[in-house]
Amino acid sequence: MSNTQHLYKTRIAPTPTGYLHLGNVYNFALTAALAKKHNAAILLRIDDLDHQRVNKAYLQDIFDTLKFLNIPWHEGPRNMQEFEQHYSQKHRMPLYLQALRHLKDAGALFACTCSRSIVQQAAGNGAYPATCLYKNLPFPGNNWRLNTTSPLLLQVKKLQEDAVTAFLPAEMQHFVVRKKDGLPAYQLASLIDDLHFNVSFIVRGADLWASTLAQQYLGITLQRPAFSNILFHHHPLLLSETGNKLSKSSGSTSVQFLRKQGKTAQDIYALAGMMAGAGAIQSWQDIQV
Repeated sequence: MSNTQHLYKTRIAPTPTGYLHLGNVYNFALTAALAKKHNAAILLRIDDLDHQRVNKAYLQDIFDTLKFLNIPWHEGPRNMQEFEQHYSQKHRMPLYLQALRHLKDAGALFACTCSRSIVQQAAGNGAYPATCLYKNLPFPGNNWRLNTTSPLLLQVKKLQEDAVTAFLPAEMQHFVVRKKDGLPAYQLASLIDDLHFNVSFIVRGADLWASTLAQQYLGITLQRPAFSNILFHHHPLLLSETGNKLSKSSGSTSVQFLRKQGKTAQDIYALAGMMAGAGAIQSWQDIQV
């Protein structure tokens, strides 16, 4: 296909805010399988900006799990020491701040005092009701939100399908790009990181479709057209027995828990594969892509 002729790098991007679970396993395995199919390199990019929730034990779990499952990566840290010295997001803070200055100078931002709980109470569905949009609040000490009043028809290029066009969904209207503690929010940091490392395709769960659209909107506002050329593959989520999305608080589906129960790498792949509808796979190389 023409849209896969120039693929050269994808990424695995875990967050060390909990022990990795079977959903992470399937995402990493699928990423590795697609990278092999397209002869692309894999970057390990760890998102550690959430300082309050990041834990060294969770960080070590990333390296332990990838090695236990024999999932390859070709760029990025090989251990915690390399991560801290060269790859932590703190080293890319100047890039995030430059992007935030661009947005602020362009008049694309507004300050907001609303917390997540306040937004939830006001809207019920999590969509921000533009409470602070026209208040002209001071930026210091407040959240910075992107003004998304102008509707943009966004195009998401797909890895193995036709491109999809959509508008920014309600839950992403006026999304936060800088938190009140001064740190860049996920949408901005993720976009800047993927551009910085020259990522050409991204494998994500279906729950991040809204984030993909938000980042497309942000890329246009930042005048970073390269982001619109990144290809995406959104895979179905793995669900628990109760039908809920797996989370890092779900101890029984964490790789660490399963390993302590004596499960082998093949056992863990088989569990992840069956939950994803991919069959009883024994390694990432068994996934049909």
